[in-house]
Amino acid sequence: MQFVASGTVVRVIASEVGRHHRPTWFTEVGPAPRGRTRKGPWFPRQLPGVGSRSISGWPEGRSGPFRRPATPTGGAVGVVPTGTFAPVLLRTGFALLAGALLAQAFEPVGLALLLPIGVAGFVLSVRGLPARRAWIPGLAFGIGFQFVLLFWMRVVGYEPWVALAGIEAAFYAPLASATVVLLRHRGGPLWFAAAWVAMETIRSGWPFSGMPWGRLSYAVAGTAWQDALPYVGMAGLSFLLALLGALLAGVVTGPRRLRAGVAVAGVAAASVVPTLVPHELPTVGERTVAVVQGDVPGDGSDILLDHRQVTRNHVDATVDLADRVEEGGAPRPDFVVWPENSTAVDPFLASDVNAWINEASAAVQVPILVGAMVDAGTENVLNQGIVWEPDTGAADRYTKWHPVPFGEYIPWRDLGLGSIGQLRLIPRDMLGGTRTEPLPVGGTLVADAICFDVAYDDGIHAQLRNGGQLLTVQTSNAMFIHTAQIEQQFEISRLRALETGRHVLVAATNGVSGVIAPDGTVVARAGIRTQDVLVEDVTIADGLTPAVWAGSWPGRAAVALTVLGLVLGLLPYRRRQRSGGVGT
Repeated sequence: MQFVASGTVVRVIASEVGRHHRPTWFTEVGPAPRGRTRKGPWFPRQLPGVGSRSISGWPEGRSGPFRRPATPTGGAVGVVPTGTFAPVLLRTGFALLAGALLAQAFEPVGLALLLPIGVAGFVLSVRGLPARRAWIPGLAFGIGFQFVLLFWMRVVGYEPWVALAGIEAAFYAPLASATVVLLRHRGGPLWFAAAWVAMETIRSGWPFSGMPWGRLSYAVAGTAWQDALPYVGMAGLSFLLALLGALLAGVVTGPRRLRAGVAVAGVAAASVVPTLVPHELPTVGERTVAVVQGDVPGDGSDILLDHRQVTRNHVDATVDLADRVEEGGAPRPDFVVWPENSTAVDPFLASDVNAWINEASAAVQVPILVGAMVDAGTENVLNQGIVWEPDTGAADRYTKWHPVPFGEYIPWRDLGLGSIGQLRLIPRDMLGGTRTEPLPVGGTLVADAICFDVAYDDGIHAQLRNGGQLLTVQTSNAMFIHTAQIEQQFEISRLRALETGRHVLVAATNGVSGVIAPDGTVVARAGIRTQDVLVEDVTIADGLTPAVWAGSWPGRAAVALTVLGLVLGLLPYRRRQRSGGVGT
């Protein structure tokens, strides 16, 4: 039977599954053969077929760049049983659940094995759809993933949570459409993995200052996958995990399940090989460091409620450390690290706060890396790590590179967003810094990161390439003290230690503070909602891991490869359009 409309023929193919079984009907959409543009009978030959196996001997159906191809290439779905593709609505529901499942790979659940499973769910939800429709389940996947992952943002306000999670979820819509096109290529899973990394790279820097939370590589702490980080970095590990997920999807529904299964086993084995050959940098000495967690009064969630008491807590804890050093109860540190917001007012303008910091540095007689809010006019503020010397006071400073949109500054404030809900509590916008040189602190070159900076590659890598020997993370998570954000960020700090091959010192106002070894091991950790001082010996690293040496180039390469793959996917369609013309 043949139906012709606008030069397109819908062929109904009878396939016998068994000799005594009723025929199974398949559909294939393609152009009408030449000379067959009139209505009339045209009978295709009947060939046996099983499942979604392609049928040789048939003219390949033309398809636009946003249509499912009739003949499979690179593992894409081709001739399929009628009705095997669920309606878009069901796919959308499946994608929503797959996204929520992927979020469980991160803290507080932390089931890292869900990483490739969640990615496979994404591929299965869009595979076989026309690209012009694939964005719908793609967006649903992003909503399920980002709204669950970033649920802790609701403590700032439901409006910021919806705004931030909604923006991040939107990136999975174009990724879904791109996936449909890229899976048509030979080696489709490789192209898809590059596209996933490209998406993570773009959303880590745009819009505004970007938000890298939820990169696949940020959920592997404590697994065999983590040992690949010094070699391939965050982007490279995300690539391996996305590739594993795409191959896993091929095992479930692909026409070459055995081959896909072998590929899954191969990639899984390759991704954990670094466990057998861990990367270690040479060391050039040791330092004794002190990390101070002063705690926050009240329920611990509001620093501004009594910010001077927060500063006083850190001063008192440091003075107590100095007393223990004098009594021989603790070794004298080479320097001390205070957290972000250890003073929530400008220490250069608040005379009492200035005097307290001088008191602490004079007592311990070593530099203190102080976290302070410094005024930058009447409408802006700087979030800084200030080296405070015991005799001369403030010296070098690091300014936070990546303020958080809707948390530390309000995009489009001129449009009135600053008057909505909890956003009213952000009267001034925080400005980002650009320093690429490490801070000289107590004879050590320290690469500093303030709070969410630890999730971004650029600032950390720049300081390490310029000689940084140690990494500090000054953070104030008091607002999120009862949420999953605390552990999610601490896990990223552990992964930075592995990626950079350096000790990482995490100083938080009331949790989680810790000292992390280059292999990701937590050497010391302060409890949440406690006052504590961690004094530990750490090594000073020399040189760069391959991951830090490569810097941002793997992410850029992924973007370039994705663009190339999309262009190559569209070129055949453009040629057919010029030769005869087909619609999209």
